[in-house]
Amino acid sequence: MRRYKVTITTAADGTATAYTPRLSGMLHSIQYVKTDFADGIDFTITSEATGESLLAKSDVNASAVFYPRAPTHSQVGAAALFAAGGTAVQERIGLGNDRVKIAVAQGGNVKTGTVHVLVD
Repeated sequence: MRRYKVTITTAADGTATAYTPRLSGMLHSIQYVKTDFADGIDFTITSEATGESLLAKSDVNASAVFYPRAPTHSQVGAAALFAAGGTAVQERIGLGNDRVKIAVAQGGNVKTGTVHVLVD
């Protein structure tokens, strides 16, 4: 397991964009550690190379841990389900020599917080 810690500081308008170093592996979790970001911060976290959504959260007020997963599909592109019409089968998201892009909004005027990205 590898941890990539990204400290983020917002601009006067409350926005910021930050990146992990290049990494490869299966995304295990994303942990937000609040320092002094304003309540109600929004996160949009994606793969830089493809723009694949890894996590999108709005109005976050406190430190939190998320375990993002993606729905899986059959060889013909049909959604894989646990039972007909049932819950989607989900799997961890793979990243290959890519950076995780972390965009924040409504974080407050020159405020900070930290995002930890764990990859297996």
